[in-house]
Amino acid sequence: MDTLSYKTLSPNAQSVEHQWVVIDATDQPLGRLCSKVAMLLRGKNKPSYSPNVECGDNVIIINADKVLLTGKKFTDRIYYNFTGYPGGQRELTPEVLMKKSFNKHIKPGMHPLFIRVMKGMLPKNRLGRRLIENMHVYNGPEHPHAAQNPIVVDVNTLK
Repeated sequence: MDTLSYKTLSPNAQSVEHQWVVIDATDQPLGRLCSKVAMLLRGKNKPSYSPNVECGDNVIIINADKVLLTGKKFTDRIYYNFTGYPGGQRELTPEVLMKKSFNKHIKPGMHPLFIRVMKGMLPKNRLGRRLIENMHVYNGPEHPHAAQNPIVVDVNTLK
């Protein structure tokens, strides 16, 4: 028996192929949508998944302004921020973060509400900070990534 032929292949950054995926957020619950996007960003849906390699896809989320939050979560949920200074505790609601996404000074593709939710679902290390850059969120149905030939994926069919 040739034991040299049983090599464990581990993917590295050069061997991984990244795809571009478009997801429509219309009438999708925010948390359920983001958990599926986190799976795509990590690459857990691929057979060549490795936890220490960036092997996920680039995800484009369109119609982010039509995402759902059930109940009173849109106005009553509170996200806390602390500046590090005395009296520097800040409170934000999803309603405020959604209004910030329409601000013209925010970089296109950087949606404050989605970034806040996705950071909690990705690893808290260098890999997680690189993965969050692969997510592009837009309020309308248009996006500037048509040159990458993205694949349209229905979120409801993902597991």
